[in-house]
Amino acid sequence: MSVYRRRLSPLKPNQVIDYQDVELLRTFITDQGKILPRRVTGLTAKQQRAVTKAIKQARVLALLPFVNRES
Repeated sequence: MSVYRRRLSPLKPNQVIDYQDVELLRTFITDQGKILPRRVTGLTAKQQRAVTKAIKQARVLALLPFVNRES
């Protein structure tokens, strides 16, 4: 029988996810600029939705790139 450890969320429970916090949002996107899935980030579903909305809003406001073309 396998016993799985419950992963802890990388965010604090009361931490506000804001589109202006670019450094925090960069931890949830790949080098190519793609949003990491929930199974990789370890976020709760509610936190993942908030991060996704914040990343998309930051992209529209040109705080984050849509695509990273450096490679």
